[in-house]
Amino acid sequence: MVASEVRALFSVASRPEVVSLAGGMPYVTALPLDVVGELVADLIAKRGPVALQYGSGQGDPHLREQICDVMRMEGIEANPDDVVVTVGSQQALDLITRIFIDPGDVVLAEGPSYVGALGTFSAYQARVIHVAMDSEGIIPESLAQTIYALKSAGNRIKFLYTIPTFQNPAGVTLSVARRQQVLEICQRADVLIVEDNPYGMLGFDGDPMRTLRADNADGIVYLGSFSKTLAPGFRVGWALAPHAVREKLVLAMESAVLSHSSFTQLAVGQYLATQPWREQIKSFRELYRERRDTMLASLEALMPDGVTWTRPGGGFFVWATLPEGLDSKALLPRAVAERVAFVPGTGFFADGGGARHMRLSYCYPEPERIREGVRRLAGVIGQELRVRDTFGTGSPTERAGIDTPGPDLA
Repeated sequence: MVASEVRALFSVASRPEVVSLAGGMPYVTALPLDVVGELVADLIAKRGPVALQYGSGQGDPHLREQICDVMRMEGIEANPDDVVVTVGSQQALDLITRIFIDPGDVVLAEGPSYVGALGTFSAYQARVIHVAMDSEGIIPESLAQTIYALKSAGNRIKFLYTIPTFQNPAGVTLSVARRQQVLEICQRADVLIVEDNPYGMLGFDGDPMRTLRADNADGIVYLGSFSKTLAPGFRVGWALAPHAVREKLVLAMESAVLSHSSFTQLAVGQYLATQPWREQIKSFRELYRERRDTMLASLEALMPDGVTWTRPGGGFFVWATLPEGLDSKALLPRAVAERVAFVPGTGFFADGGGARHMRLSYCYPEPERIREGVRRLAGVIGQELRVRDTFGTGSPTERAGIDTPGPDLA
């Protein structure tokens, strides 16, 4: 396990005078917090002895039924018996990796990929091989070629890890046509897919996209979470897995924590049963759409020539690419000195790539703070471009290992 090389900088970046475009923290202030407080008080008053007791390693049965109702919005028909409740979807990632990975096994992942997943894979000594992606997600030809080359060389590929909808960090979405191609490629090669879908409900245009799992019940482990659509403080996520994998997940869960919090599970279940949670998700979508629009408009108006970025249709993140010769990790201390923060792209690659990239988050700051943050960042980049033009291209920053994030950066 490797500590993040940039974590110390973010202790400074958390100061109120610094505009943080770094963390993927949901804007929980938009929740009806008084209602949530009443709900929790009512739960203790009426079901305290159950809520405060040990629970099942697989999770509360009624909550698992409710999770199936939530997944139905994205085309998934599932049996509650195949759902395992976890401490956020991050724990589901850890359990799946523990079950499947022996040292030296290969995990395929998009390049870039979620830093929390890369840290987990690294901790279990997996070899992460990135698959190329573009504005439409994973490139199927690249996936097929990578699988063929690895298998021809005698490597064991345990699974493909993917965030196909509003990906973290790139913000891109796997197109409908490519979804079917990715499914077919993995089925032919007998490669399991781990589909991580924390942002799928937070699209800005139309109904939620149909998940990969909706079209393949046997070859996919699906991960979901209430962290983005309710609140991360409850730490309730889940894995939907084929039956044999489900059994191992329950055993791994029990060995890790015995049982997770009955209290938070029942609180989430009470919220789903008594509150208009679909309307609350719509409110989140409208709020994040406004902030996404502010981010894109500010980048368009203020960024120097040569900087490019993705245009997400949902989720939390924009993925920006710097001009040749600039290094986002080297840029970060100068940006923090100018009171703006971002996450350098190197944390999202297992192979040392990403030096010219940065992740910009629009989910937490107010729109006026987003505009000010982009203005400050554009000034830093402009200054670096002038230095580059005067002194030439610098060398990329040396790095080793994967930057394991704190929860405020993931």
